[in-house]
Amino acid sequence: MDWRMPESATLPAPADERPRPGDSYVQSFARGLAVIRSFDARAPQQTLTEVAQRAGLTRAGARRILLTLEGLGYVRSQGRQFSLTPKILDLGFAYLSSQPLWNLAEPVMESLVEDVKESCSAAVLDGADIVYVLRVPTHKIMSINLGIGSRLPAACTSMGRTLLAELDEATLDALLARHPLQAHTARTITDPDALKAELARVRRQGWCVVDQELEEGLVSLSVPIRDRAGRAIAAMNVSGQAARTSADSMVEQFLPRLRSAAAQISQMLQMKP
Repeated sequence: MDWRMPESATLPAPADERPRPGDSYVQSFARGLAVIRSFDARAPQQTLTEVAQRAGLTRAGARRILLTLEGLGYVRSQGRQFSLTPKILDLGFAYLSSQPLWNLAEPVMESLVEDVKESCSAAVLDGADIVYVLRVPTHKIMSINLGIGSRLPAACTSMGRTLLAELDEATLDALLARHPLQAHTARTITDPDALKAELARVRRQGWCVVDQELEEGLVSLSVPIRDRAGRAIAAMNVSGQAARTSADSMVEQFLPRLRSAAAQISQMLQMKP
């Protein structure tokens, strides 16, 4: 499930968010990325017409890009259907392998999961979403499958709020103006002022707990991971079922250990040359 877009939505960003073509803007490359992004869990296989519609391109333009991607091995075709190949993972792996944090964080997260017996994840902020960069699961606690590259709305997730709390007021206001808050459960904060008040509290206390705002029964506790300049470059959480561990219990039982693990990762990151 894609939490960000209704079934009828297309993938191109709103016009006010797109870079304006210029000397430094390679339009064909941007269109190629739009074609790649048109494939998702709802549309793992598409016809040429479907790709063109979802990427906001003409059929001729989409066809040229698909054939180029097929020639490079990133797309395969079967009859009228196109789909991505596993080679597309190379693009995401290039990011992961270029960031020392993730290699450092995984064993620490595995140790934390063994200790608290709950799932642990790390994510970065990308616009109005968080993107999962590491995940060490225990039990299946959500109705959606989460893995590296999964995206969730930042405003109603603990890791998202941990990272949104680091933004300056003008940046946050602009983000909320472009991405109106949506209710995912009856508990979701949908008022911008209420969310900003919650983010101020998260900033003061240095951690965030979200109780069933993304999905009924899901509770999550998050803290930031900081670089040597003190910037929150990622967030790390522990998540579980509210029926098993309430939000208050999660804070009481897991916050010290979560903070310790995040501090360990931050320290190792800061020691990297």
